[in-house]
Amino acid sequence: MADDELAELRRKRMEQIQKQQMDSQMMAAQQEQAQAEMEAKKSALMRTILTPEARERLNALRMTRPDFVSQIEAQLIMLAQSGRLRGAITDEQLKAILKQAQPKKRDITITRR
Repeated sequence: MADDELAELRRKRMEQIQKQQMDSQMMAAQQEQAQAEMEAKKSALMRTILTPEARERLNALRMTRPDFVSQIEAQLIMLAQSGRLRGAITDEQLKAILKQAQPKKRDITITRR
């Protein structure tokens, strides 16, 4: 009698664990899909905001400084959505934006005595 109850409890617990795993996999898949959609929308918007040369420059910069590039992209998207951009940003304009957004470098000098 106790063995049957124990087996039934184990079976129910296994079903519960499997259900939780399925739910977590479904949530992960939905989040991944939503993130992919957001990336697709962002890249489509960046194609309209930037000229091809500027996009190439941003993609090359992404290799070395991905956080900085995503920050710049967020700013550009915000400007475009608010209507403050008057057309596609050229490579020269992007250079100026990147130069302004780049943090100031500190000059470190070491003097030996």
